[in-house]
Amino acid sequence: LDVSMDMWSYFHTCLVSIWLHRFYIYSAVALGISLWIVIQFTTTRTKRKQSHGSPSSPEGTSDKQGNGCGPRQAQRIHVAGVKIFYGSQTGTAKRFAKALAEAVFSLNLPVEIINMEDYDPEDGLVEETSSRNICVFLVATYTEGQPPESAVWFCKWLEEAASDFRVGKSFLQGLRYAVFGLGNSAYVDHYNTVARRVDRWLWMLSASRIMARAEGDCNVAQSKHGSIEADFEAWKDKFLTRLQALCRGEKKPCRGKCKKGKCKSSGKQSQESSDREHGTSEQDNTEAEELFETSSEEEAGGTDSVVDVEDLGNIMGHMKKAKVLLLEGVWNVHSVNHSGYHMVYFMCQFLKAKLSCLMICALFSGYKLIGSHSGVKLCRWTKSMLRGRGGCYKHTFYGIESHRCMEATPSLACANKCVFCWRHHTNPVGTEWRWRMDQPEQILQEALEKHQNMIRQFKGVSGVKAARLEEALAVKHCALSLVGEPIMYPHINHLVRLLHQQGISTFLVTNAQFPEEIRRLEPVTQLYVSVDASTKESLKRIDRPLFKDFWQRFLDSLKALAEKQQRTVYRLTLVKAWNVDELKAYADLISLGKPDFIEVKGVTYCGESSASSLTMANVPWHGEVLSFVQELARLLPDYGIACEHEHSNCLLLAHSKFQVDGEWRTWIDYGRFQELVRERERSGGARTFTAADYTARTPPWALFGAKERGFDPLDVRFQRKNKARDTSGC
Repeated sequence: LDVSMDMWSYFHTCLVSIWLHRFYIYSAVALGISLWIVIQFTTTRTKRKQSHGSPSSPEGTSDKQGNGCGPRQAQRIHVAGVKIFYGSQTGTAKRFAKALAEAVFSLNLPVEIINMEDYDPEDGLVEETSSRNICVFLVATYTEGQPPESAVWFCKWLEEAASDFRVGKSFLQGLRYAVFGLGNSAYVDHYNTVARRVDRWLWMLSASRIMARAEGDCNVAQSKHGSIEADFEAWKDKFLTRLQALCRGEKKPCRGKCKKGKCKSSGKQSQESSDREHGTSEQDNTEAEELFETSSEEEAGGTDSVVDVEDLGNIMGHMKKAKVLLLEGVWNVHSVNHSGYHMVYFMCQFLKAKLSCLMICALFSGYKLIGSHSGVKLCRWTKSMLRGRGGCYKHTFYGIESHRCMEATPSLACANKCVFCWRHHTNPVGTEWRWRMDQPEQILQEALEKHQNMIRQFKGVSGVKAARLEEALAVKHCALSLVGEPIMYPHINHLVRLLHQQGISTFLVTNAQFPEEIRRLEPVTQLYVSVDASTKESLKRIDRPLFKDFWQRFLDSLKALAEKQQRTVYRLTLVKAWNVDELKAYADLISLGKPDFIEVKGVTYCGESSASSLTMANVPWHGEVLSFVQELARLLPDYGIACEHEHSNCLLLAHSKFQVDGEWRTWIDYGRFQELVRERERSGGARTFTAADYTARTPPWALFGAKERGFDPLDVRFQRKNKARDTSGC
């Protein structure tokens, strides 16, 4: 006890002493922290000076680290190496690539020469965003402004990536590049077209130019240096100078338009914008400006200021074509009831008045137009399945073959202006059909031809399976959901019949604003209704419908869906902070339309647009979509979670009638469906059939809870190294 008392007394004395001297203790701690901060600051400055090197020390005597460009003490390699891509028809670009490689190698830098024909840009380019390599593109322009055969696929992929809304505008952010074009100015209309487009597509994906594009000219009379070889040598010298500067970690050099030591980046932007507006080539300004590094995000706050001169010509070509139709009487303003508007012409005029040139360019390059009001586009899942990398959610849920699916629409027009519209409202809108009408036979024939032509372009592409490429030429499914409102097309039933006659299944999507058209619609393989909100207020805010009686039309459309005997689907698109908290209201709408299936999918972010305030913050995680579906299932005793496609951020609720003997039968027997349609046709419509007549067993890997999470084990899943740049499915 005495020992315990002594210890307590000692402890008490220490505490009192600390309290009495607390100000000295505080001062000592503060002094220690101050000394630590000073030491850290001094060390950091020393390291920075060492990494940048002494200005007075000659470059040739500095120690090399890895790539021969930085001092041994440097902690960061600014340039890991150089990759030289070439696309050549006659061998000139290949010869230039070898010459450039030798010069780069002399700088003690790793260098690699790559034939575009042997390179998979989808897999490879995204890796260059973090590799610290410099990518050089030496590409020739061949006949009629087309790329050489060895560069066709590379250029096509780059073009599609730049115009595809599912590929974010920062997809290649971090990739540093330079472009040298090979052309002949004698061909005025196509001079160095390919190099200019490659440069622009990379720029649109936020890759950074390390220097202005250069253009070599085979026409010795017009060549700036007397020959294309001399043009290349002049550019090569500038490139090597710029490369050495990057190796030393130097930032962008000033362009000489500075005041008070601060560079006006806005001046650079406005100047470049002015150059483009007046048709001044970048090559024309190369000599007058310092080499500089730029990306699309730096040069433009949005997408409004980017278009090259040759694209203006292409755009105006579309305008002129539409005006010719007007002069020929195809479009008659004064007799709308007889001939109607020409929708493509309307789109041109609307876009010309309302949108930037880039948006117009994206409109015509995003998909293939058919006639005056239809379109067809190659889905990214078609490309994925061609390469054995898995199919879309319809493959998982319903057993379609994604590589044999054609995505099309007979009506580009729509009666809604949804906030998540992937077209950013560049398509026409209307509440009734007012367009010059193309015949269903023409639409189907052109859609198949254009689709097959797009498929054929994958012949010889790295990774594409020959057997699937052959199968893809025979279309088996048609998703009438590309854009717009397909059910608005007055001959939609005839078009559907034509598709069925060719053995093509039909998946038709409507926005629930045309109830009578839904009632009149003949059987399709699967009929979708987009249910983007569950209350009148949220539907008005999200879909922004044109009809004043939109809510009643919406409810009537759901009632019309309940009358259908074939397969019906509600498509719910979840937008975080907009429509994810209305579970009870959703359950009430489901009881109204009694759909066979309910697809619940997270919204796909389509990029910035003045037409919508959506951001990536509105895109729910897959776990959040799953939680929503599980809570919704608790309110729907007749439905269960059947399937999942994790990569598309999508799940499927199915009615219990599709669970037979404990097994889900959400897949479709497409052969049996075609038989049933033919029997109905032969009976003049007297013989009907139901959704239960053409079901098929859902394979185990497609079921909810399976380890595959909806990915077909027959394919090989491709995971990008930089997962942050991956995009969700649509």
